[in-house]
Amino acid sequence: MKEEYNFKEVEAQWQQYWEEEQVYKSEIQDKDEYYVLEMFPYPSGNLHMGHVRNYSLGDVFARFRRMEGYNVLHPMGWDAFGLPAENAAIERDIHPNDWTWDNIENMKEQFKMLGLSYDWEREVATCHPDYYRWTQWLFLQLYKEGLAYKEKSVVNWCPSCQTVLANEQVIDEECERCDSQVIDKELEQWFFKITDYAEQLLDDHHLLEDWPQRVKTMQKNWIGRSEGAVIEFAIEGSDEALEVFTTRPDTIYGATYMVLAPEHPLVEELVTGTDQEEEVKEFIAQIKEQDEEERTGSDSEKVGIDTGIKAINPVTEEEVPVMIANYVLMDYGTGAIMAVPAHDERDFDFAKKYDLPIRVVIQPEDEELTAEQLEEAYTEDGVVVNSEILNGLSVDEAFDKIIAYLEEEGLGQKEVNYKLRDWLISRQRYWGTPIPIIYCDDCGIVEVPESDLPVELPTDVEFTGTGQSPLAKAEDFIKTTCPECGQEAEREVDTMDTFVDSSWYYLRYTSPDFTESAFDSKRANYWMNVDQYIGGIEHAILHLLYSRFFMKFLHDQGYVDYKEPFGDLLTQGMVLLDGAKMSKSKGNIVDPLEILDNYGADVARLFILFAAPPERDLDWSDEGVEGAERFLNRVWRLVAQNIDQLKDVTGDFEITTDADKKLHRQLHVTIKDVTVDVGERKQLNTAISAIMELVNSAYKYLNDVQELNYQLLRAVVEKIILVLAPFAPHMTEELWSQLGFEDSVHQQSWPEYDEEAIKKDEITIVIQVNGKVRDKVEVAADISEDKLKELVKKQDNVQRYLEGKEVVKEIVVPQKLVNLVVK
Repeated sequence: MKEEYNFKEVEAQWQQYWEEEQVYKSEIQDKDEYYVLEMFPYPSGNLHMGHVRNYSLGDVFARFRRMEGYNVLHPMGWDAFGLPAENAAIERDIHPNDWTWDNIENMKEQFKMLGLSYDWEREVATCHPDYYRWTQWLFLQLYKEGLAYKEKSVVNWCPSCQTVLANEQVIDEECERCDSQVIDKELEQWFFKITDYAEQLLDDHHLLEDWPQRVKTMQKNWIGRSEGAVIEFAIEGSDEALEVFTTRPDTIYGATYMVLAPEHPLVEELVTGTDQEEEVKEFIAQIKEQDEEERTGSDSEKVGIDTGIKAINPVTEEEVPVMIANYVLMDYGTGAIMAVPAHDERDFDFAKKYDLPIRVVIQPEDEELTAEQLEEAYTEDGVVVNSEILNGLSVDEAFDKIIAYLEEEGLGQKEVNYKLRDWLISRQRYWGTPIPIIYCDDCGIVEVPESDLPVELPTDVEFTGTGQSPLAKAEDFIKTTCPECGQEAEREVDTMDTFVDSSWYYLRYTSPDFTESAFDSKRANYWMNVDQYIGGIEHAILHLLYSRFFMKFLHDQGYVDYKEPFGDLLTQGMVLLDGAKMSKSKGNIVDPLEILDNYGADVARLFILFAAPPERDLDWSDEGVEGAERFLNRVWRLVAQNIDQLKDVTGDFEITTDADKKLHRQLHVTIKDVTVDVGERKQLNTAISAIMELVNSAYKYLNDVQELNYQLLRAVVEKIILVLAPFAPHMTEELWSQLGFEDSVHQQSWPEYDEEAIKKDEITIVIQVNGKVRDKVEVAADISEDKLKELVKKQDNVQRYLEGKEVVKEIVVPQKLVNLVVK
């Protein structure tokens, strides 16, 4: 065995072995399953350090659980549709299809260089017809249940990318990808009715026990559930009525004006022909120039205009002015509010600015408030006043009573509202899943028959940059016949948001060869749900929310047993360089391929797993990489320098000396620590630290002991290799082979620890007098409490604090400390 570790030779050899022997192939077996999944990547062509960290984390969990005896599913695929490939096609004059598949092959080879334990037979790519056929099929299932629909909508439009952007893709009113100014544009769009599942998405948070609380809170806030009432305010001189949603119907007697969002659909109708028409339209045009933060921020100026229209408060029957203001949006509620300036900060500021009435209807129990006294809105609980039927009630009592009154009088009703909006899935671009819809002049909107799926993307499209999908110019694609009447018809030319592709991919992995539907329910129910899901916090809201929505829908349709797709969720931190996120534009990239070439995969993996806890950001360190290399070389030499003696060892070991006992104890402490750190705490950095301690102990034993117990040393070395195997799979495979084993180290059982071996013969007891540490003493681990008390009082350094004093209390914390209370 060579004393120098040649990582290039070893890693290539074992990667070839794993592939030829299909070591990581997964099939249904009669034993417990464990599904490990990292969020699949966009095939950009090259790995970055975030990839290395994310996929190394998942690989450790997969290898660990396999050694624990689970039947592990660990697949990989590609989130391959999307705008970047389309942009690349325009910039480089390369077809998105060619660009994407070249990148997939390139990244796949890089993944294999990292030694990741994927079952590549389950590989999927969302741009492959065999995959998006079933994305289209899922669209049709949603459509049949009324959960996919089309309507006009104002959308975020990037003129440069020529596509609709989700709100999250708009940063400071600019496209996150090209920095172009985003504009509003009204288009016919397809939506998924995720709002039908809003309540269930919230209620089922109790099923997400192993999700970070931070992620659950982010989703809860995004869904934004609020209880209140929908109330109708009649418009004077009109048959129309303004519907408002309010979470504070108990304050309706204090509503002194109304505010409409500039985008409210009734605004134009109400002001047309009035004296204020031109002024109102000019004001609305100005407000549309403001972004959402400018309109609604707590420090933003509240501006508005009086429409001249009056509404009728349905409870007080008084006329109130109808204003239009920047601080009300169409995105929440009905786009109209009843303004209660005495008890809402924004309404208060607005009323003060425009000299609108303020009426107090809630006040503290022990204080009388008047509008003149208020320097800011009173938003605390209290007693209802100036409210006729509600006077003297608490806020909660008034809430229930006014809703009962409104419902009885037919003026309103209790309602739950959500900030969550239906999922806009239409995209005006080419490189995505075609929406399987046909438009017929006679039949209207018609589904593509399931037997005709997939609706394939044509390859001969022109990227015109006209604002329409490139598919809109593909006549051979557009022209078709209606499946219902046989007349000429046209296909939908929008494609689906790529979040649709990634909302169900975890199910396709369970049966990628299945041809009857998106997945085989029998196999999905064996593997699902995903036991360990790993990905960035940036996907905490949309991807996870959409995946949960899909899973609940499929559960309701009887396709899957689980309601939630992901069990344990780990959101890993970013990889930084000098405290900043790595970015090509910043020129602070560390190329993983250079690290792999100079140090090898095991060093890259070990450093990135050791440098920080998984959920924390990790600052790149060249010194850290070199430290990981030194450690692995120490492990290699531990075997290489003793290989002849270790290979000749036979039989079980016996513990005959204190040095034997100490090393044996450290062995079992390490096995326990690594088992708990990986399997329960998910703290891989401390697991590696524990292995390092055991390696140090083995070297100390070799250096300090004259008559070595090679049976014990062989056992220690074997266990070091086994617990290190998930982290450094190549080197441990080679070391295992050098020790004479024929089967892969990754097919071995995870070592068990012995609690008896971990117990110490002696323990250190801290001695306190009146809570202050005065001494320490080594005692037998099994010493009785009475003998311990007697022993500590005899210590010289303790006796001087007891002289002339009475011990009034003796406090014993088992195996830790004794505190003597004296006076």
